[in-house]
Amino acid sequence: MEFNPFDKEQKGVDYYHGNDFEEVSKRLEHLKNVKGIGLFMGGSGVGKTCAIRSFVECLNKNLYQVIYIQLTTVGVNDFYRDLSISLGLEPCYRKIDNFKQIQNRISTLYREQRVTPVLWIDEAQYLHHSILTDLKMLMNFEMDSRNYAIMILSGLPSISSTLSMRIHEALYQRIVIHYSFQGIMQSQIKEYINSRFELCGVNRNILEEAVYEVIGSYSNGSIRKLDNLMHKALMIGCSKKANLLDRETIMEAISEADLI
Repeated sequence: MEFNPFDKEQKGVDYYHGNDFEEVSKRLEHLKNVKGIGLFMGGSGVGKTCAIRSFVECLNKNLYQVIYIQLTTVGVNDFYRDLSISLGLEPCYRKIDNFKQIQNRISTLYREQRVTPVLWIDEAQYLHHSILTDLKMLMNFEMDSRNYAIMILSGLPSISSTLSMRIHEALYQRIVIHYSFQGIMQSQIKEYINSRFELCGVNRNILEEAVYEVIGSYSNGSIRKLDNLMHKALMIGCSKKANLLDRETIMEAISEADLI
């Protein structure tokens, strides 16, 4: 084994193209064409960030400017300041001034430089109501007749409940793409694990057939939980000098994982 294929830092751009990945890729391609706002929801560890990152990494840097915002627990003024800085602007003191210069910058990029801004707001479930209220106006160009930017909202399923509130009805109606991640399915567990092993040079099965169901039940759709479990199982198997990861090893790995 050349490296640990379940280590987040080692997986690189070799993302697993499961059902969620394929479905999200199609929707993001559509969003790239029509522009506007896309909403992508899912539980923790189901692959939201990997799927969207794969999309933005493939965008032509001469035609798209990607702005990634993860710190979403801030207030309105800090949000605008962060967005201004990300767009290469000097933040203003007043919110209204930041709002205007952000809109002008997006308009200039699109109309004069032929560059489409891609605003990716991660962990969107933490956005303050005031920020969500402003996002609709921020994406309003030429009296709402044109879309000059792509906005990707990604986060936990709770963002859907927030956006369904009457106060956010205008924003919700502007969302052109909705997708809810299902997570990795039981039928994909073996394929996923084998694809990871192939990345690191392992071309034989090193798991007992019966353990795939156990792994699927434990991970419950979360690729992150599956990766963590396999990482621990490999360490335990290595310490035992085992050639095969059996049910006992997997159960021991689950016990260790549950202690964290």
